[in-house]
Amino acid sequence: MDESGGVEPGGDDTVAPELLPVVEVGPVAHGGHCVARIEGQVVFVRHALPGERVRVRVTDRTSSFLRGDAVEVLEASPDRMPPPCPWTASCGGCDFQHVRPDAQRRLLGDVVREQLRRLAGLDWDGEVEEVSPELGWRTRMQYTRAADGRVGLRAHRSHDVVAIDHCRIAHPDLPAVADVAPGAERLEAVVSSSGERAVVADGRRAFGPRRLVEQVRHRRFGVAAGGFWQVHPHAAETLVDAVLAGADLRVGDRVADLYAGVGLFSAFAAEQVGPTGHVVSVEWDRVASAEAERNLADLPHAEVRQGATERVVRSLGQADVVVLDPPRVGAKKAVRDIAGLGARRIVYVSCDPASLARDLARFADLGYHVRDVRAFALFPMTHHVECVVVLDAVAGTSSGPAAS
Repeated sequence: MDESGGVEPGGDDTVAPELLPVVEVGPVAHGGHCVARIEGQVVFVRHALPGERVRVRVTDRTSSFLRGDAVEVLEASPDRMPPPCPWTASCGGCDFQHVRPDAQRRLLGDVVREQLRRLAGLDWDGEVEEVSPELGWRTRMQYTRAADGRVGLRAHRSHDVVAIDHCRIAHPDLPAVADVAPGAERLEAVVSSSGERAVVADGRRAFGPRRLVEQVRHRRFGVAAGGFWQVHPHAAETLVDAVLAGADLRVGDRVADLYAGVGLFSAFAAEQVGPTGHVVSVEWDRVASAEAERNLADLPHAEVRQGATERVVRSLGQADVVVLDPPRVGAKKAVRDIAGLGARRIVYVSCDPASLARDLARFADLGYHVRDVRAFALFPMTHHVECVVVLDAVAGTSSGPAAS
């Protein structure tokens, strides 16, 4: 992009820029693009903003829609800004480098709103909450080494590697990877909240400790260097605060923490329900489950069960409160059995508003209505957004009332 916010043409040099189609850009869609039309056919346009008039280079065609990049901005949105990263037109890592941070949150809110309305029949009038910083936040970065030895990031929807100097959303304390494990193709750099650094090369530790320590509130959590942990430095505490506020736990409660990872929510839930309560932490990944055993060792009323949630949940009996944080695909296979636990309240943490909305519709059919929805900008400059939804049990079934 140039300083005015226009996008430099690129990719297909066989088509002169002035011959590319001009479109009026419509609303944002889930996935980091906006909707437009070329001769009546839907095209999902990256690097554009609602209300803009842009030239589009078509990058992909399917039987039902097109994909494309905005290569020239003819009429710019007031929400457009010069991107802080020079690689934004070619790298696939960020979607909204050209969008002011406050406008990014509005776009994310529009996506959450549309998905909840269309897939779950819910009307949400909330806003996506800011979590700073917007740059230099990503504490876990995955790089790819190209055939020529250079290290970079994947292009959008491609295996091509874009060689970069440094990623603008990467945490400044991440270890360098270029000279680590020269023969490795996949390189993951990690820095923990306690300052420990590691590099994992093709799934094997290449630098630093095998197990890193993350600090959240007063507790310390061990996490394998290549294991899952929230990538924004303020994400874990933000989500713990939201989950505990939504769960409204009572002393003596029985809690099921599903897709529990290394036991982040389990630990704080166990502290709140006290020794007369009980927490079951369920995680399918054996390494993460072993970490949870260590992380919860000081809480004898917290139990760890290793296995797939859809299998283990059937043996849990009953629960007063359920917390679930499933992967991007959601909890479809387990929803009915989760509802069967008979909890008075369910707190659902999700990184994908589409799978979330589908699962909320399923929970509504099983007698749970949405009490509250909160959304957090935990992945600035990207289309990803984290939601925390509180559901309450009601008599009978419901299509789901409006969410506040």
